[in-house]
Amino acid sequence: MSHQAQFWTAAFVMFLTGIGVPVLASLNAGLGRGLDNPAAATTLMFVGAFVFSLAALAVVGLPSPARFQGIPWQYYCGGVFMVFYILSVTYFAPRIGLGNAIFFVLVGQLMMAAAVDHFGWFGAIRTPLEAKRGIGILLMCFGIYLAKRTV
Repeated sequence: MSHQAQFWTAAFVMFLTGIGVPVLASLNAGLGRGLDNPAAATTLMFVGAFVFSLAALAVVGLPSPARFQGIPWQYYCGGVFMVFYILSVTYFAPRIGLGNAIFFVLVGQLMMAAAVDHFGWFGAIRTPLEAKRGIGILLMCFGIYLAKRTV
């Protein structure tokens, strides 16, 4: 597969992932409301995710123990951010609206992604934040604002 084909395949999968974020948020917020307990809803969601992840692992196989050696500890902390995200959306989406919740999530994602890329944090490909890119990110934030804004 060519580099360009790989890029567009990845872009399409990331687009589908983006579609899944508000669906996940809405489903889990509904479960949290129904249970009147966002933490229980988040835990149930993670139990389901764990089972699905184990099934995927059964298909692809577990890495050898040697692969785990030398990996910095912070790379194992991603789950903390996922729990924070799920708990926050589960609690706040019913209170401020799903569109508003996702709006602030997207703005935060754009800003942090730009910082991670700019500094090359966590092993990311370093992409300096130049004026053109910064303006593009600001335009994206403004576009998100316009898309979610109610009249």
